[in-house]
Amino acid sequence: MNRIMNGLAPLVLLAVLLAAWEIACRALQVPAYFLPPPSAVAIAMAMDAPGLVAAAWNTLSVALMALVLASLLAQAIAVTIALNELLEHAVRPLASVLQVTPVVAIAPLVLIWAGIDHPERAVITLAVLVAFFPIFSGAVTGLHAADPDLERLFDLYQAGQVQRVLRLRLPSAVPFILEGHKVGAGLAIIGAVVAEFAAGSGGIRGLAWRILDAGNKLQTARMLAALMVLGLMGVVLHAVLDRLEQYGLKWWRGR
Repeated sequence: MNRIMNGLAPLVLLAVLLAAWEIACRALQVPAYFLPPPSAVAIAMAMDAPGLVAAAWNTLSVALMALVLASLLAQAIAVTIALNELLEHAVRPLASVLQVTPVVAIAPLVLIWAGIDHPERAVITLAVLVAFFPIFSGAVTGLHAADPDLERLFDLYQAGQVQRVLRLRLPSAVPFILEGHKVGAGLAIIGAVVAEFAAGSGGIRGLAWRILDAGNKLQTARMLAALMVLGLMGVVLHAVLDRLEQYGLKWWRGR
């Protein structure tokens, strides 16, 4: 019963908010170009469904590709610096700089370096940069979260640094790495969308391009429809990764 209530709670809240939005727009006679009611957004979403699906897939495919690349790069660097403490002290400040640098600030440079004729390269690169840090940070934190008693056991058997990392620290880091992927997935979508906005050429016809196109034509309902699809895509991706994390941790703990 509690599971049913927990599942219905966000749906009920969403229905109440949409109803309040609809009533307010009609009662106050808000102009459609300023804020259309949810019914108008639903109509725009239904009429533009094929285009929205295609745009959502373009954005999602870029985000997933960026997530895979960021995952491989972040874990490889994390494991490498775990073998050398001095290297870790050298790399972590640079990774922190990468985290706090706004993707909008470096997007024009990446677009120039990738080539104006190849905006997809710049979009993937920017999405990788945004998704990199949470996975890297989770992996590094996890690699330092091994049980101290097991660390002493490895000292007792005079295990080498490579054995310690691969047989003790890396397995201990699994929950942290999975959590980093959940955060990184959402950031990969954000990075892809921001990069599409920065490109602005239509070379990558994702959701950002549809939002820009609708905004230039003052078609606010289409803009909101694309935003809702973007939000739904993020929620679904997070739910899928959350379920995979549960299964992964169950298997990992069983081993």
